[in-house]
Amino acid sequence: MKKFLSVLLSVFVLALTSATAAFAVPSSAPNTANIANEDFYRNNPYRGTVLNVYNWGEYISDGGEGSLDVNRKFEELTGIKVNYTNFDSNEDMYAKLKSGGANYDLVIPSDYMIERLIAEGLLEKLDYSHIPNFSLIDDKYKGLYYDPKDEYTVAYNVGYVALIYNKTLVDETPDSWDILWDKKYEGQVLMFNNPRDAFAIAQSLLGQDYNNTDPALWAEAYDKLLEQKPVVRAYVMDEVYNIMESGAAAMAPYYVGDYYTMAENNDDLAVAFPKEGANIFVDAMCIPTTCQNKGAAELYINFMEEPDVALANAEYIAYATPNTEVLKMDRYSYKDDPILYPDDAIFENYQYFHNMPSETQSLMSNYWSDLKVDGSSNRSVYIGLIAFVGAVAAYGIFHFARRKYREKYYD
Repeated sequence: MKKFLSVLLSVFVLALTSATAAFAVPSSAPNTANIANEDFYRNNPYRGTVLNVYNWGEYISDGGEGSLDVNRKFEELTGIKVNYTNFDSNEDMYAKLKSGGANYDLVIPSDYMIERLIAEGLLEKLDYSHIPNFSLIDDKYKGLYYDPKDEYTVAYNVGYVALIYNKTLVDETPDSWDILWDKKYEGQVLMFNNPRDAFAIAQSLLGQDYNNTDPALWAEAYDKLLEQKPVVRAYVMDEVYNIMESGAAAMAPYYVGDYYTMAENNDDLAVAFPKEGANIFVDAMCIPTTCQNKGAAELYINFMEEPDVALANAEYIAYATPNTEVLKMDRYSYKDDPILYPDDAIFENYQYFHNMPSETQSLMSNYWSDLKVDGSSNRSVYIGLIAFVGAVAAYGIFHFARRKYREKYYD
């Protein structure tokens, strides 16, 4: 799951790891998975090589709690060493790839970041003849906006935002995001502590496109968040688990898959899908242009979509799987789950995040900083700057076009 470890937990784990390193033993978790064509993996030409994988933390079945250790199983079958590291955000992953400071063979970013990576020439096209399990991906997660021709990616997981609420603290079954603005729940409302997700909630209520570039619309969304601020107990990310599990807050917008982690510790929690919609996202496997072991990366992508492997990941992560074989399995504990797999009508108003122009990104970030500090806004300055940048860009494009036309004319 896309969870950040707290500083305290990180320090504890580091200390514990250092103290027990000398006594470490290999994982004893069962490492069995039914792979239909093991020879496909055993007879690969990449034995003895290293595969560098860069993924979200807590986002793969790792042998914990008796689960399949996916990376270890891949190593046993293929003889390829997996060097597996984690990132905390799409932006951190992007910075690493952009700097060229690390040569990753496989990354698993989110949709809007994939769009950006493709636009900047940072991803390799895949050879799908090496990835026969691509056929197992549900068609609704193929040909999406970030990779319309299915040239660069294979879907890994699907997630979306909904409202998690405490049935003993909320009087009604919520059907709208406007409950997050209800003064009756002052001090009991949690809100996303990241601008894109928080603004999307306000934009949903206002009927806006999440990816619009109109400064006036972003100002409206800022006003909506400012209106909500007196009701909000805290802006949170990973802190949401402890607060909602303990019953210290009544409601929070969050990622649906993470509801199950909270519900394990609090039976009073439930999920609502507001009628205004929310964000849906796809994380997908892709190969950076800096890769050193493309063939092994494609083999790994195919392995991740082996039905038993995809099942292990779907159970461990508790996000929706795009793998159609997993969805048919009676042993899949989330099969036909009404929260992970609600009726398609639920998604009529759901929207994907797209990669936004830098000017819009800056505008959103500035509004967010104002909101978090004191609620004051320098909107006239921001909008003026956007207009100025737009005018300069238009002027430059006009003169560039004139120059190219002249070059063509005189050639």
